[in-house]
Amino acid sequence: MRLRQLEIVHAVYQHGSISAAARALGVSQPSVSKTLHHAEDNLGFRLFQLSRGRLIPTDEAHALMREAGDLFDRLGTLQITARNLSHSGGGHIRLGIVPSLALDMVPQAMALFRRDWPRVTFEVHTHHHDDLLRSLIERELDLAIAYTPPPHPRLAREVMAEGELVVQYPDGMFPDPGARFPLEQLADRDVIGVAAAGPIGAVLTEAARARGITFRETVSVQTFFIAARLAQLERGVTVIDEFTARAWRAPGFTWRPTSPPLRFTISWVTLEERQPSRAARAFLRTFEQVLEDNRAKAIT
Repeated sequence: MRLRQLEIVHAVYQHGSISAAARALGVSQPSVSKTLHHAEDNLGFRLFQLSRGRLIPTDEAHALMREAGDLFDRLGTLQITARNLSHSGGGHIRLGIVPSLALDMVPQAMALFRRDWPRVTFEVHTHHHDDLLRSLIERELDLAIAYTPPPHPRLAREVMAEGELVVQYPDGMFPDPGARFPLEQLADRDVIGVAAAGPIGAVLTEAARARGITFRETVSVQTFFIAARLAQLERGVTVIDEFTARAWRAPGFTWRPTSPPLRFTISWVTLEERQPSRAARAFLRTFEQVLEDNRAKAIT
């Protein structure tokens, strides 16, 4: 089938009649009818049966449209992108982000960015690190922002900022540790969520091993905000990233960065051959500013 024939068949399939399909496509009814008949002749089977004034899809039509569904979804996205690019300051950004940054940092950055770039549209997907890299390689995303992404021969990356792991705990559980929480105070404690997936999951583990510190990992999760919320509900201790800690503040709980510092990087990542668009680069500058502003706030 030619693409135009497939478009006509899809319109008739969606709207149920020649006249409705013609109106949707902005063409004449005879043109739709003629193209549909040619498509059926080329295929060698009927796609629709007339019943009570409506064209009812045959089983063959249903099977064909199931296969064509992804194609028309992609064409719809292409049309949106083309329409946005036709306007000054337009564009479409398919952004992948780790869940911790999606809680608060990304909404802040998007709201600020869209004041100056109101025509830019977004698709935002939250994934863990392995899925972010896979989605980039499979071209499901244009841009990803992740914690310490590992090197990959097909991907380009650039560091934007640094972050830290912090300890969240109920008020009064530990003597006042000062500005930084001594890692040794976790020794022989029950700790929630310290083995998070991704590159920063090893930061705490390696630091504890180097100092001979052991603790009991009561729950192991892949998402820091689950660890944060579970610790609040159980009045337990957890080690999470600072961005989750800020987003999940709760009365009766304290959080502190650790001593020694447990740092990680925040980077944007793209395919090597597909560098960020002008709109995407502008968004990255906004996101970097939001990160800087939030990190500048006093840790309380």
